[in-house]
Amino acid sequence: MEDKIYPLKRFGQNYLVDKNVVKKIIDEFNPEKEDVVLEIGPGTGALTSELINNVKRLIAVEIDKRSVKQLKEKFPSLEIINQDFLETNLSEFVNKNEKLRIIGNIPYYITSPILFKLIYERKFVKDALLMVQYEVAKRITAEKGTKNYGILSVLLNYFAKTKLCFKISPNVFYPKPKVYSAIIRIKFNEEEQKNFDDNLFINVVKAAFGNRRKVLKNSLSNSIFRTINFTNNVELTNLLAKRAEDLSIKDFIQLSEFIKNQQ
Repeated sequence: MEDKIYPLKRFGQNYLVDKNVVKKIIDEFNPEKEDVVLEIGPGTGALTSELINNVKRLIAVEIDKRSVKQLKEKFPSLEIINQDFLETNLSEFVNKNEKLRIIGNIPYYITSPILFKLIYERKFVKDALLMVQYEVAKRITAEKGTKNYGILSVLLNYFAKTKLCFKISPNVFYPKPKVYSAIIRIKFNEEEQKNFDDNLFINVVKAAFGNRRKVLKNSLSNSIFRTINFTNNVELTNLLAKRAEDLSIKDFIQLSEFIKNQQ
């Protein structure tokens, strides 16, 4: 009989214990026999048990040594990496013509760093199905002009297509979190704009939302782009008078292209 593992607060652990929700998540993920899947933080293996015999290769990245020991006993054939996911190199897990599919009930306190990691290493990732805090899920899938629209909304919907799949009650976890959760899908784009500086785009979006209550002109003047002269471009005049939350992705692309030409 295996020893019971108690979730640790320092790892942000809330174990998924409802089998019906597990099945719903797996159905949404739709694993296929040729998939190379990386699971973030498998914990006690609720999702792992449904994946391991249904995909070509399953890699589990788990920071908790207690869980690693138990997972090895439960799933002898499982490929386990005892490491912080943020410190992994995703390119190491795929061959030249492969891409990872990522799944996980991720620690909510590092949701943003995980999402940014996926953005920066997206060339190795086909898609991701992640459990996140419901409020974060709403921000990820928000549309311009809404209070939830922000950095994650713009970046993830520029580099990928996002979907809020379904909301999840705290009652399906042990221990019960104080917040509702949600499953989101992120499907990265196959083709991206050529000759476009993605890192510049990311920095422009971050700078624009740096002071989201201010109009864009003031936000940018307090950012790393303070030396750029925006006043000599008539087309940008209207944009600069708006707040970042009122700009479309197309607007952010236009702004990034202008800044690139000024540097």
